[in-house]
Amino acid sequence: METTINHLTNIINLDFFVRIAIAVIFGFSIGLERELTNKYAGLRTHILVCLGACVFTLISIYGFPTFAPGDNVLIDQATGIRDTSRVAAQIVTGIGFIGAGTVLRNGPIVLGLTTAATLWIAASIGMACGAGMFDIAFAGTVLSILTLVSIRVFERKVLPQSTKRATRVKVTVVCSSEFADSIQDYIIDTYKNISQLSRKQLNADESGIKITCIIDVMNKRPIKDLYKSFQAKEGIESISIQECLE
Repeated sequence: METTINHLTNIINLDFFVRIAIAVIFGFSIGLERELTNKYAGLRTHILVCLGACVFTLISIYGFPTFAPGDNVLIDQATGIRDTSRVAAQIVTGIGFIGAGTVLRNGPIVLGLTTAATLWIAASIGMACGAGMFDIAFAGTVLSILTLVSIRVFERKVLPQSTKRATRVKVTVVCSSEFADSIQDYIIDTYKNISQLSRKQLNADESGIKITCIIDVMNKRPIKDLYKSFQAKEGIESISIQECLE
């Protein structure tokens, strides 16, 4: 029994498991912040990115040794130097494809850049864990979380009118034909940041006019406030307000 345990210990490198476990913990820490703020890339994504970067780094360092003829020296036969960065270097390029998938754009508003950046830093933290540089990985994780949390508070307190805080919403109003002109004028006069505005006569079996517009609003509660303002207008039969996905 003892012989078997010793044999397994020789096969299994516990140091690798420690590095992988720490990478998972650090990936979880960054992913938790993204999950709590309801972002598309949350816990699972950041854990897997950090874990994958760690595993690829371990493979890059230990998985592809080359031997000089007649020796057991781990060197590159062509240059005499062992290059352990060949696989790890591709992580930086590969993670860009995942990050690009989280960036969404609708008109002038872009969302997902911060999440793409957190995936990028998660990959670097995983690489640091794979290389055994736990101090750098820990510092990177702590500073990343502090940046995500503290800068968000700073933006809310100091930059409340920043254009990046605008919310793009789609408003669809069905109204009586006699009130269509006044409601359309109200939209144009009240909301300056209008990206689309259309007006359509409903089918013959339905009555009224449908007015659709997409506007950028700075309110903290844009949908609720828009409902209140439109409900006060005379002649409106139905209102549909939804946030545009970006």
